[in-house]
Amino acid sequence: MSSSQPRAKIEQTLSRRHPLQRLESPSKGFSGALHNDAFGWHFQFLTIIGLLLTTLTFFFGLLADLTSTTSTTASPTSTTASDSPPSTTTLSTRLFTAKNYIALIATPLEITISLLYWGIRTIDGNLLVRTDLPLPPFFWDIGFHLVPAVVLSLDAILLSPPWPTSPMNEQAPTITLVLSTLVAFAYWLWIELCYTQNGYYPYPLFEMLSTNQRIGLFVVSGVIMWVVGGLSRAVYAKLNGYESVEELDKVKRSKAMGANGKWE
Repeated sequence: MSSSQPRAKIEQTLSRRHPLQRLESPSKGFSGALHNDAFGWHFQFLTIIGLLLTTLTFFFGLLADLTSTTSTTASPTSTTASDSPPSTTTLSTRLFTAKNYIALIATPLEITISLLYWGIRTIDGNLLVRTDLPLPPFFWDIGFHLVPAVVLSLDAILLSPPWPTSPMNEQAPTITLVLSTLVAFAYWLWIELCYTQNGYYPYPLFEMLSTNQRIGLFVVSGVIMWVVGGLSRAVYAKLNGYESVEELDKVKRSKAMGANGKWE
């Protein structure tokens, strides 16, 4: 009997994985990530937070699609003297608006995550994942850190209005700046709270930075998110056009007439 046969038997005996078990467990790979019971669980990771918002965005979008009807009503922007008041807002419309509000945060956040992740990974993957843990397989990596940004961008440009409400809020740049700042610093406070409970940060990069440097990193991330939001609106306007002043005036006028119950 060859020496390879006893070695194979020994390795099979030492392995804790059943022959029918698909993945190794216990292990520091997928099993360790799935069974993570640290404070904050998987939501310590910005990637997971982004995926949650992406899921909510498309969940509301799907519900809006499923509850939509084939009948169409005239848009308030095209109201004329002979038009009747617009119909009551439907469930589909409310779901669609909710989707667009969530996407207002999810889309620039996911694009920012993709830019930061692939940029840092290009420099050194160990800045994102501890050396005793493997990087995710490439196709999983694409699914986690690229696909959400792509599909949300397509949804924002092709399947969404320029702003969740019409007309577009004149303070849109300021609103997105405030949102970006809040998201960046809320996540910073969150991981600091997790650190006080767990004794470590979710990303090795944070361990290497001082408190001031981490604050600087989140400031830069917030600025990137704000710039991404502005560029997204610019691309939208380039491809789909702008809301003209006349159209905005019509919307305001129709809303005022609707509020007063007067339709001329």
